[in-house]
Amino acid sequence: MASLFRLGLIINPVAGVGGAVALKGSDGVVEQALALGAVPQAQNKTALALDQLLPLKEQIQILTVAGAMGADLLASLGFHFQICYTPESSHTSADDTEQAATAIAEQGVDLLLFAGGDGTARNICAAVGERATVLGVPAGCKIHSGVYAISPLAAGKVIAQLVKGELVTLTEAAVMDIDETAFRQGIVRAKRFGEMRIPAELRYIQSVKNGGKEAEELVLDDLAAYIASTMDDDVRYVMGSGSTVAAVMKELGLPNTLLGVDVVENGQLIASDVTATELLELVQDYPSKLVITLIGGQGHVFGRGNQQLSPAVIRAVGRANICLVATKTKLQQLEGRPLLADTGDANLDQQLQGLIPVLVGYNDYVMYRLGLEE
Repeated sequence: MASLFRLGLIINPVAGVGGAVALKGSDGVVEQALALGAVPQAQNKTALALDQLLPLKEQIQILTVAGAMGADLLASLGFHFQICYTPESSHTSADDTEQAATAIAEQGVDLLLFAGGDGTARNICAAVGERATVLGVPAGCKIHSGVYAISPLAAGKVIAQLVKGELVTLTEAAVMDIDETAFRQGIVRAKRFGEMRIPAELRYIQSVKNGGKEAEELVLDDLAAYIASTMDDDVRYVMGSGSTVAAVMKELGLPNTLLGVDVVENGQLIASDVTATELLELVQDYPSKLVITLIGGQGHVFGRGNQQLSPAVIRAVGRANICLVATKTKLQQLEGRPLLADTGDANLDQQLQGLIPVLVGYNDYVMYRLGLEE
């Protein structure tokens, strides 16, 4: 009889909890985020990954953490599991993540699956380093590290390949994180904290985010000028985060939240650095369009740093009203890989799939594929 695949599981229950309420992360602001009405999503995102493993559950032995860090979700899905660590409090911490990772690694696993953001990846790296093969389920606001799958669904598919004994190459990937205090002030200051070993299935594992400017200012000026010239009256324009969209705001002569979401109507800023709830109230019963760019090097359009653009907001705006803006340099960096949507709603991600026009210059569009299709 073949031996069981030994899978470790650690969930950071509050990963990304600050994203939808415009707090740009969860480090140090969990209580504030919850008070503002944030709903933790790490459990739901991990469930999307684990759903891929349900047909194989009799071939898997799972080692995990008590409560919301793993056991609760596994029990609800019907998996067999063993608890290796129990937090002292229901309010779990980074220290709990590190102790859990150490305990699971000492028991020996074929792969350690964890759900969180870059802070969680740092904790896992500090605890196990390169002693274990790992894979992250993206559940945080900031995902600069290369140890994450491109989506929760993709994470489950990679593990399913491993469980079924398919050949999957292993490689080293960088663990990156940024200074969240500076991030909330519009400054991206990323630092490398080490490497971990991951399964290198290129369709499903994200690239490390490219930093710096991806295009010359003249290109951004052209993009910004064209968008500004085509803005309709009495339409609410949701302005996504990033330097490309910031160029549009500069062209309009309006203040901009570089790492947040603003709303413009009739040439005026009507809402700044909005939360997901505030944004939905602004667009659900009003003609609206969304101006958004992609993350250079990764290709994510939704689900990385812009959780304010919730599934409800995206549906309210509508796919046809999404104005996707990027320089040709950014698209070339993808080397043919598709643009990605990781909204947290699998049905919406599927509805967004397909060719989408991307504005790359003054009245200059290219068609590019959005969504990873089998």
